[in-house]
Amino acid sequence: MLKRKQSSRVEAQPVTDFGPDESLSDNADILWINKPWVHSLLRICAIISVISVCMNTPVTFEHYPPLQYVTFTLDTLLMFLYTAEMIAKMHIRGIVKGDSSYVKDRWCVFDGFMVFCLWVSLVLQVFEIADIVDQMSPWGMLRIPRPLIMIRAFRIYFRFELPRTRITNILKRSGEQIWSVSIFLIFFLLLYGILGVQMFGTFTYHCVVNDTKPGNVTWNSLAIPDTHCSPELEEGYQCPPGFKCMDLEDLGLSRQELGYSGFNEIGTSIFTVYEASSQEGWVFLMYRAIDSFPCWRSYFYFITLIFFLAWLVKNVFIAVIIETFAEIRVQFQQMWGSRSSTTSTATTQMFHEDAAGGWQLVAVDVNKPQGRAPACLQKMMRSSVFHMFILSMVTVDVIVAASNYYKGENFRRQYDEFYLAEVAFTVLFDLEALLKIWCLGFTGYISSSLHKFELLLVIGTTLHVYPDLYHSQFTYFQVLRVVRLIKISPALEDFVYKIFGPGKKLGSLVVFTASLLIVMSAISLQMFCFVEELDRFTTFPRAFMSMFQILTQEGWVDVMDQTLNAVGHMWAPVVAIYFILYHLFATLILLSLFVAVILDNLELDEDLKKLKQLKQSEANADTKEKLPLRLRIFEKFPNRPQMVKISKLPSDFTVPKIRESFMKQFIDRQQQDTCCLFRILPSASSCSCDRSKRSAIEDNKYIDQKLRKSVFSIRARNLLEKETAVTKILSYVLFILCVQITCLSGAPFFPRACTRQRMLSGSFEGQPAKERSILSVQHHIRQERRSLRHGSNSQRISRGKSLETLTQDHSNTVRYRNAQREDSEIKMIQEKKEQAEMKRKVQEEELRENHPYFDKPLFIVGREHRFRNFCRVVVRARFNASKTDPVTGAVKNTKYHQLYDLLGLVTYLDWVMIVVTICSCISMMFESPFRRVMHAPTLQIAEYVFVIFMSIELNLKIMADGLFFTPTAVIRDFGGVMDIFIYLVSLIFLCWMPQNVPAESGAQLLMVLRCLRPLRIFKLVPQMRKVVRELFSGFKEIFLVSILLLTLMLVFASFGVQLFAGKLAKCNDPNIIRREDCNGIFRINVSVSKNLNLKLRPGEKKPGFWVPRVWANPRNFNFDNVGNAMLALFEVLSLKGWVEVRDVIIHRVGPIHGIYIHVFVFLGCMIGLTLFVGVVIANFNENKGTALLTVDQRRWEDLKSRLKIAQPLHLPPRPDNDGFRAKMYDITQHPFFKRTIALLVLAQSVLLSVKWDVEDPVTVPLATMSVVFTFIFVLEVTMKIIAMSPAGFWQSRRNRYDLLVTSLGVLWVVLHFALLNAYTYMMGACVIVFRFFSICGKHVTLKMLLLTVVVSMYKSFFIIVGMFLLLLCYAFAGVVLFGTVKYGENINRHANFSSAGKAITVLFRIVTGEDWNKIMHDCMVQPPFCTPDEFTYWATDCGNYAGALMYFCSFYVIIAYIMLNLLVAIIVENFSLFYSTEEDQLLSYNDLRHFQIIWNMVDDKREGVIPTFRVKFLLRLLRGRLEVDLDKDKLLFKHMCYEMERLHNGGDVTFHDVLSMLSYRSVDIRKSLQLEELLAREQLEYTIEEEVAKQTIRMWLKKCLKRIRAKQQQSCSIIHSLRESQQQELSRFLNPPSIETTQPGEDTSANSQDPSTQPETSSQQQLLSPTLSDRGGSRQDAGDAGKPQRKFGQWRLPSAPKPISHSVSSVNLRFGGRTTMKSVVCKMNPMTDTASCGSEVKKWWTRQLTVESDESGDDLLDI
Repeated sequence: MLKRKQSSRVEAQPVTDFGPDESLSDNADILWINKPWVHSLLRICAIISVISVCMNTPVTFEHYPPLQYVTFTLDTLLMFLYTAEMIAKMHIRGIVKGDSSYVKDRWCVFDGFMVFCLWVSLVLQVFEIADIVDQMSPWGMLRIPRPLIMIRAFRIYFRFELPRTRITNILKRSGEQIWSVSIFLIFFLLLYGILGVQMFGTFTYHCVVNDTKPGNVTWNSLAIPDTHCSPELEEGYQCPPGFKCMDLEDLGLSRQELGYSGFNEIGTSIFTVYEASSQEGWVFLMYRAIDSFPCWRSYFYFITLIFFLAWLVKNVFIAVIIETFAEIRVQFQQMWGSRSSTTSTATTQMFHEDAAGGWQLVAVDVNKPQGRAPACLQKMMRSSVFHMFILSMVTVDVIVAASNYYKGENFRRQYDEFYLAEVAFTVLFDLEALLKIWCLGFTGYISSSLHKFELLLVIGTTLHVYPDLYHSQFTYFQVLRVVRLIKISPALEDFVYKIFGPGKKLGSLVVFTASLLIVMSAISLQMFCFVEELDRFTTFPRAFMSMFQILTQEGWVDVMDQTLNAVGHMWAPVVAIYFILYHLFATLILLSLFVAVILDNLELDEDLKKLKQLKQSEANADTKEKLPLRLRIFEKFPNRPQMVKISKLPSDFTVPKIRESFMKQFIDRQQQDTCCLFRILPSASSCSCDRSKRSAIEDNKYIDQKLRKSVFSIRARNLLEKETAVTKILSYVLFILCVQITCLSGAPFFPRACTRQRMLSGSFEGQPAKERSILSVQHHIRQERRSLRHGSNSQRISRGKSLETLTQDHSNTVRYRNAQREDSEIKMIQEKKEQAEMKRKVQEEELRENHPYFDKPLFIVGREHRFRNFCRVVVRARFNASKTDPVTGAVKNTKYHQLYDLLGLVTYLDWVMIVVTICSCISMMFESPFRRVMHAPTLQIAEYVFVIFMSIELNLKIMADGLFFTPTAVIRDFGGVMDIFIYLVSLIFLCWMPQNVPAESGAQLLMVLRCLRPLRIFKLVPQMRKVVRELFSGFKEIFLVSILLLTLMLVFASFGVQLFAGKLAKCNDPNIIRREDCNGIFRINVSVSKNLNLKLRPGEKKPGFWVPRVWANPRNFNFDNVGNAMLALFEVLSLKGWVEVRDVIIHRVGPIHGIYIHVFVFLGCMIGLTLFVGVVIANFNENKGTALLTVDQRRWEDLKSRLKIAQPLHLPPRPDNDGFRAKMYDITQHPFFKRTIALLVLAQSVLLSVKWDVEDPVTVPLATMSVVFTFIFVLEVTMKIIAMSPAGFWQSRRNRYDLLVTSLGVLWVVLHFALLNAYTYMMGACVIVFRFFSICGKHVTLKMLLLTVVVSMYKSFFIIVGMFLLLLCYAFAGVVLFGTVKYGENINRHANFSSAGKAITVLFRIVTGEDWNKIMHDCMVQPPFCTPDEFTYWATDCGNYAGALMYFCSFYVIIAYIMLNLLVAIIVENFSLFYSTEEDQLLSYNDLRHFQIIWNMVDDKREGVIPTFRVKFLLRLLRGRLEVDLDKDKLLFKHMCYEMERLHNGGDVTFHDVLSMLSYRSVDIRKSLQLEELLAREQLEYTIEEEVAKQTIRMWLKKCLKRIRAKQQQSCSIIHSLRESQQQELSRFLNPPSIETTQPGEDTSANSQDPSTQPETSSQQQLLSPTLSDRGGSRQDAGDAGKPQRKFGQWRLPSAPKPISHSVSSVNLRFGGRTTMKSVVCKMNPMTDTASCGSEVKKWWTRQLTVESDESGDDLLDI
């Protein structure tokens, strides 16, 4: 029944259909419109329409004239079909009238618009055929919307099995996030655009020859290459002799000729900033700025721009797509299907018992049809030997194919050995396929996807060995055999299946990308096909290549610049916006989708994550149990415990030697006993104080452990055991009392607890149910879980219950069992960890006792030697950064706690070595090939200092901890090995100090290894070691990705060698085709500038020179062998240089072969590189423990991180009265006022759209307007100060920032009118830029995203430092290897390795991928193109081929592929922290805001700290989801208050302390917390509950005693009045008094007691009768509590109504009367002269009690 209900409910859900409504109503006139084949035909026609519009270009018709009539015919047919469909739909639906009319349906409107565009295109083509309209006219742009008809072919798939509202919400939320991130990107673009305008301005100064005249600037007037310069002598680059620095704009060049990139005004500046942020061409902009302005300005601007915009802000787009896709993945799981295993669908699984006695699932091919082959062949075919034989043959085939190479032009043999080997392997694999078909049958063979792939390879390779098809496109089938080698490694096979197995998502994304490229290429084709002098969009293939080039970001700026120059100055902004929007979508959103899909494929299912967590915890426990191998080696030697001989003993017998460890136990026994008793006594005397008792219990536990390890006296042990046992008994008794009081119903002393129990049992059914807060809900979940665990009485009784109650009991039982199982698993893992640690310690102790050389440094220094202890003190000494008082436990509110944390990060010795290492690295930065350490004494000093200090450090650490065979040895991990290696290299180099270092020698290798010195920081700083651990812990997945990419490269490299070997060589003279004619010399033109767009004048030639003709391969790549092909493809894989490879292949081999490089780039870019990004992010999450987190645990981690950043509001409350300050407060806090101020800030920032220059007349009015804005902001600050008071205004950091900027603005106004020079204008611009930052605080979205970036920077600080250290090591090595390399294509005066500073700049450029491969090839230069030297490397200008290959490739992989992707991982993590949706948050922003407001009310001093007693007041003020209802959740309120008191032992609590407590109380800790944190939190909550119960009982006992004492005082007052009356009667009559006549009203009131109180008293006595301190027997009504009872002239105390409680109450009463009443009587006696009266009264009181006692005489013993 449950399944049926669930299925019916699912079927009843509405299905989202974003596709067209094709099921029209049946009409007798039109029936064909509803036919499915019609719909399919129309979808096919949409694709044909796109093909037709792609062929409709003037150049295409010029090359193939018949296509003009073909397209006309196709468009005519399509026009009739779609017009008929439109008319039919209008006829059926109606045009305007009706709910589903044609106009009201969006898809119908879209179809109608496409029909209209088709008609327009057809009419236009008629005019073009009739020559009425020129084919090259702009009227062809009317065809631009036609490619959008491609949507008709795929819109049928816009149907999802989810409700429309859910899909709409997801799309709306993701759209809002993308829009917010776009606003954030625009903010940074605007910021850097303004900075660029004010810092640089125009780049129009160039070096020209001296005789250049205005209006006569040509290519021959410029320097070669074109060089920017600075007119100022002290800044930038100065032109060489014969040239002068001139402004080309003043010489007559137009804006179009100067180029569109620069910082002339705000629009051009933003355009340039976006180009630079794409990391394409940014370095050349920086070089231009360095030549034109001060270099520091350029370095600061462009490096920060790359870091923030390219690495941080733009990666937020990836975070948005990943978060959105993760949410969509959860919703679309039904559509995409769940992840399945790698088992084939044709196999089944059954349980099989293995050798160990366990059971496992084994795949059995019972469903596969069997072939007709004999059983022996089938068995052989299924054997692992046959499988490995085939894989080995595939390996040999791959090796043979990879061994092929180009043998030269003279080798013309057609059937070489490689062809014969290929024929042999093809025959072998054909026989394998036939054998499998024979054994399995064709149906069984073809049912496996792997066999389908093998059959495809067999057919393709068989065709390939045909001589006419050899070395053709069929070569792909041969090289694809390498894919079969994936079956060798099961880990690689599983990884490949995990990534590519669920192919629906990845395949859909590939189809979407291809469709997007086709549509955008067709649109761009129709947009620019008529533009003259632009050949990039003349045909569809060229347009496709251009748009694909923009997608890969390689040279996309060149495509855009060429198009801008061709369309002209008027349309340039529109074209620039078009290309930028396409680039933004393609590179930030489309590529992010691939990353999101790969991350989703790597994601584990939710049900496996907790299991993985438990398994990981068990694995960690197992690893802790074993000692490392370097310590286990002592177990191989026999035991030799150290013995001692006892001397000075009078004995006739020889005393044998005794173990030293045994004798140590008897040394100073008396001292140890005294110390033990000294520890026990304070705990025994602190039972009255709760806090002291807790500390005493902890001390006793600590002492108990110590006593078990060492031998104390029996007396001390017995005393400790007794005291511990008594403490445990008391704790147990109090806890049982607490459980009884809080759980049993009817307890009058705990009405709140009873109310809670009645609420849980449903007693208050008539009262309206109020929505409970999350705190109350989670508290009741905890209480219910614990009641299930303990099994309360209400759940044990099941008789007489209804069916619903029994069902509820059954569900409770199931939940109880689940909770019990979880507890047992958690406890088992905890015990396993404890046992592992204990076993490890026991093993160490046994080794220490039985092996005398164990734990002895260098086997010489004793374990407890004084020198070793001294070394330990020196090595382990560190700054005590403790924030708590060791005595009181209170938190120290230190002002410089961050500095203290930094000082306590490492030991003092490590701090010294960090400083020494940094100083040594600074010294190495001054080294160069021209200033070497061997010949510079000042640099040698730093070398000596480093070696001396490191020698001292290592000696101290070795003497303290040992070298290798000790538990804490120096060489216990890779860091220790690296330390020793760096020390030995430094020591050898210092001792050797070679004077002559030949190139590629051992001495140069030693100098390169010396460059690893900065890596010492990784070992000295713990956080840096964590970074290294995160890098290497995911080595397995990164290695698997590398294997996949290498396999891809090998496939395409083998194909490239077989097709392109020897075909890429050509004569450098483009007019020569044959090799025989390639001789002599010719004149080659020189490229002067890429930025200027000058045209050659009539008779003018470009600058050039004469060179010899050479027949050679391209300079940077070739496919003559597999090694060179792999190197070329590796460069292409980094998306650098692939355009050159494409152009060379198309030009020299053929246009059809351009598909080869495009396919490889698509696979490498879209899948390979994104796979690297996804794996690095997944490994980062796994190392941080977030990969295995469930959804609830992830939300909890995000909440904790969000709470750490939350701060108290620094906003003072509104003034109480309605005076002037209150009105000002309302005005300044009004949203309209805040928006107005934000608009004014933007308006002032617009004033910086042009550069403020003293000589420019526009600057003066702009500065004057800025002065007006400054006074407006002064007025704003003044109003806020009046409204909030100066002290309240100063509390907010934002207000302080505004005050600082406003003060600077006022100072600028004064200086501006006083000086009016360039410096004042610069200061004014700086003030406006500083104020521009305040917009982030005024906009919530910008604030959240800026917090994401800031927190990402903070968390990635050590990653950035680690990246800089690696970059520093490579820079030092680059100076040694390539410091003197001659200038080449990219090695020039800006980019070289002549010094460490320039090397760092070049490496930073390589990190961004800017022409890194060209720099590598420049560093590979070899003779005869350079001058070698045999003696010293600094005297040669040659490079190092092998060194450059390893140097640049390793650097690019480590930094660009791994380190930068870690930044992406951090940004993704922090984005989810700030941008999680309200329904995903455990505590929403509204909850946090409400808590901040309440805290602001309680914290009147705005210090972020409040006393503990104010926490109660704060909790009472909370409302909403954080509300604590004291009527329902008083126990929760007590728990929360006690938790705050316990936190700092009653000290002040901070904002984050209370917020953290509320967060823990608002979540289900069983679901949200991880194992370690869950154990600690549950233990804390159990302790809190126990202590609160004890406090409750203690307070109840105090109230009981207080009431008893109050009654005793009342009795004493009666006795006092009786004494006075007796004294008066004795003095008057000297006769016995008559007491019957005194106060008759009291007797009446005493006897008239309220009968309604009797049952209550009875229940009280029955409930708590066993309690020794019960006060219930003496409790009466409030009106009768203090009235005595009088009977027949005698007074007596009121007695208890029940006998069962009367004895206990009488005992307590008379005990109290014995001790307290006498003192009270003495205190209340005002008379001092009647001592005998006191004795008489005492005797009279004893007599009265004796006579009136209702019990036996035993009660008198208590008096």
